[in-house]
Amino acid sequence: MAAPSGRVPRLWVQVFGQRVGGLLTNVSKPFCSAAAASRPLDAQRLAERLRAQKQEQKTKKVPVPTNPVQRRVKELLQFTQQLQRVHPNVLAKALSRGIVHQDKDLVVINKPYGLPVHGGPGVQLCISDVLPILAKMLNGHKAEPLHLCHRLDKETTGVMVLAREKDMAHQVQELFRTRQVAKKYWAITVHIPVPSAGVVDIPIIEKVVQGQQQHHKMALSPSYRMDNGKMVKVRTSRNAHMAVTQYQVLSSTLSSALLELQPVTGVKHQLRVHLSFGLDCPILGDHKYSDWNRLIPQKLSVGTLKKLGLPQSKARHIPLHLHARQLILPALGSRKEELSLVCKLPHYFVRSLSRLGLEMPSHDQNEAGHLGAQ
Repeated sequence: MAAPSGRVPRLWVQVFGQRVGGLLTNVSKPFCSAAAASRPLDAQRLAERLRAQKQEQKTKKVPVPTNPVQRRVKELLQFTQQLQRVHPNVLAKALSRGIVHQDKDLVVINKPYGLPVHGGPGVQLCISDVLPILAKMLNGHKAEPLHLCHRLDKETTGVMVLAREKDMAHQVQELFRTRQVAKKYWAITVHIPVPSAGVVDIPIIEKVVQGQQQHHKMALSPSYRMDNGKMVKVRTSRNAHMAVTQYQVLSSTLSSALLELQPVTGVKHQLRVHLSFGLDCPILGDHKYSDWNRLIPQKLSVGTLKKLGLPQSKARHIPLHLHARQLILPALGSRKEELSLVCKLPHYFVRSLSRLGLEMPSHDQNEAGHLGAQ
């Protein structure tokens, strides 16, 4: 660079549950009065009635699973959906409570799961939308909007750096571009990489996957291939990007592992592609890159499903277990020493570690115990 057995932080559940509930209640009120219903419907009133009916269906209560693991998975799914529906002020307030560092130049947040950084098709609310509101919450109504310094995937959690001024944002972006920022991600993988530590140095290219569901995926574009038992260099595609990932196993069982990943480059979906297609160790909850030909829920072994307490039919709800654990920024501006920024693991990640029998490094044991007890 989230969980079958984890749960959403109580504070956020309360904040989003109360505010979203109120918003949805207001939307679901009938748009047409009884008198209006007796008149012929024009296109606008018909559209409003259909929207109201759809909203009522969304707000209908569904049975709560009795299995505690399935219940927490369902809560996380609902939480990520609510993130897209709440008022921007509510989201900005939640992000402000997740600040891990701030100074006169930077604001560093712990990005929650399921929240996109930028807008796009189907995105109703994203981090960039609420940066002006977050800036005013922190520095008053005359504050200029905060600026993004880098990005994380929607499903990735962890350290995200924002800048108070545009010039500072450009300086930090340049540090990322020139690979002067040390990045460490943690991931839970299905299977264990061999060897237990090493470097994956394989270019990555975007390809179109043909089939019932044509879609785009990032793929490996190796510089070498085997020909009659000999390694032969092949011509590199001009569209391929150099991609280098250093990895190390922190803990492992017979069927899963906790990895620390240090991406040297920053290609789209680099960690997911290198782990799945390069090491045959897809990240737990990576439903896109666990199978090349199809877009289907990740297939897990019977043993892994049993440990997680989930049937295969519910595996599609397992979130991506990829966390931006640490960023180390070099000295910049008035700051004369490097800045180490660390984000705690989300609850679902820690729960999955526990259920799979994986251990955190000794210096992080206190964090695991604290989160696991909540």
